[in-house]
Amino acid sequence: MKYLIINGSPRKKNTWSMVKQAKSNLGEDAEFEEIQLMKEKIPLCNGCFKCIMEGEENCPHYEQINQIIEKIRDCDGLIIACPVYAMNVTALLKNLFDHTAYIYHRPEFFDKKALVVVSTAGAGQKKVANYIDETLRHWGFNKIYQITYAFGGNEDISIEEINKVSQKFHKDVSSKKLHSPKFGDIIFYNVWRTITPKSESMKKDKEYWERTGLVNYEFAPNVKLGFIKKCFGKIMYFILNKVIK
Repeated sequence: MKYLIINGSPRKKNTWSMVKQAKSNLGEDAEFEEIQLMKEKIPLCNGCFKCIMEGEENCPHYEQINQIIEKIRDCDGLIIACPVYAMNVTALLKNLFDHTAYIYHRPEFFDKKALVVVSTAGAGQKKVANYIDETLRHWGFNKIYQITYAFGGNEDISIEEINKVSQKFHKDVSSKKLHSPKFGDIIFYNVWRTITPKSESMKKDKEYWERTGLVNYEFAPNVKLGFIKKCFGKIMYFILNKVIK
């Protein structure tokens, strides 16, 4: 299995120690590639909207960002590590997410799974992990696991908990099983499925949804929906088409 690790911290300290422990549970044949965002020196997103309106290849920082996206496409499992900075993700990771806003409109990683590792010296670890989780789900990620810990207390970090979650992650990645999406993910998917054919300004979105054929499905066709969720998707699409003009 090939794992890509994106480190959103400018250092290799507490969060990285958790990553190292998780790596020990991902199989003897695991291959790891690291992206240290501090070393990438990605310029700040300037909010030009070119990635959304004109296509991501028109982003002024396309070459740097696309190299990371291609590595995500190529990996079997993604690990994102990030400490809590001012009750949120680091500027390094937020800048990467800002550059990938177009993937919210054009999700593609429906067969990918991720492990989110977050540490803090105080509080906010769950909030930050949930934000990263939500972002990856908008990208299309099928399943996200979380390991969070507050180093500011007197209690030692639970090695057992890191082992337990990372072993589940490894087993899931190896199985290649795709899980049924959450109802919220089905709603979000069908919002864009409804908007894109009707929007004259977001031509790249429309091209993507039509080219991939995603516009014809209640959710990504390689992810099986049960009867109830399939009906839910159809109903949401019907309602959204009535509401969104």
